[in-house]
Amino acid sequence: MNDSHAVVVGGGIGGLSAALALHRRGWRVTVLERAAELREVGAGLSLMANAVRGLDALGLGPALRRGGHGEAPGGIRDRHGRWLSRVDAAEMIRQLGTTALGVHRATLHRTLREALPASWLHTDAKVEHVESGPDHAEVRYQGPDGPHTLEADLVVGADGLRSRVRAQLWPRHPGPVYAGSTTWRAAIAFPHPIPAAITWGPGAEFGMVPIGDGQLYWYGALNAPPGGRAPDELAVLREHFGDWHAPIPALLAATPPDVVLRNDIHHLPVPLPSYVCGRVALLGDAAHPMTPNLGQGAGQAIEDAVVLGAVCADGAGGVPAALAAYDRQRRGRSQSVARASHVAGRLGQQLHNPIAFAARNTALRITPARVMLRSMARYADWRPPADSASSAS
Repeated sequence: MNDSHAVVVGGGIGGLSAALALHRRGWRVTVLERAAELREVGAGLSLMANAVRGLDALGLGPALRRGGHGEAPGGIRDRHGRWLSRVDAAEMIRQLGTTALGVHRATLHRTLREALPASWLHTDAKVEHVESGPDHAEVRYQGPDGPHTLEADLVVGADGLRSRVRAQLWPRHPGPVYAGSTTWRAAIAFPHPIPAAITWGPGAEFGMVPIGDGQLYWYGALNAPPGGRAPDELAVLREHFGDWHAPIPALLAATPPDVVLRNDIHHLPVPLPSYVCGRVALLGDAAHPMTPNLGQGAGQAIEDAVVLGAVCADGAGGVPAALAAYDRQRRGRSQSVARASHVAGRLGQQLHNPIAFAARNTALRITPARVMLRSMARYADWRPPADSASSAS
């Protein structure tokens, strides 16, 4: 093992993936998580082929396949249940080499966490300042026992949508903005087999993804003003989705009110000019927060992590060149996916004009399934760097 040290700010999926990718390259890593408990807040994830390949490169693919659910072919429906577009599973495998994987966020987070030495993970650690010099970086943070300063060869800013690292290093950047939609999510026990699919109504979308172990992840999204809250969020969903096709009413009926999460959707309309400042690299939502319409948020963070580990394989001595390569390899692709996801939301869930809505649905019905799949597959058609999967554990 080399003596290179990295500090990862943020203990979510992106941060832990980065820590594991560096660990597999021989780095020593300190993960600083602001929350008092290291856990993932959320419901489920649909991991596309690129994310699955990234997790394979991190050595976690087999465990997650056991703990998740290989998604059955589905597609897009209207609110009455009529199919607008279907996904052919055999064609998906032919194009991408694998299917998508539905998994509970907590399962993925736990699998990442357990692959790292427990002593590397620090909670209740509030980062106050990051400084990058030519030869090393420095992180100052408040822990439960007082202030600390860490020196590092590399700092990874993986502290999410409201990244303090991003705000400090790019103080004039306008930051994320509300994308116009609010989403509700839950993971519930639902043993009946159903395909992963989404349904569109005017200004509304409902999705469902089996995530293994008799569980199912669902979400509902609506055009809405930001910052809204309701005394009973489940009642809001029943009002909007209660008369949609089966099994949507049954899913809502099977959902305990206290497991429903509500979040406004944000994105970064002004892309960052770089993901790197000195010896600090941004990753995941800290670098490229995006709408969920392509199911690529976690996947792009995992890609970031795998590439970061690959370019940093030579240890601390080559960090500046490694981070230049990281920025070159990741910024164009991730920002392109973020733009495409925003457009997909505008033409999908957010579309509410009756004429445009009807025209969009008609276009979907007459478009060959293989053409639709090809248009989606280009975002999931990513392979890790050639030597990622063979790096030492």
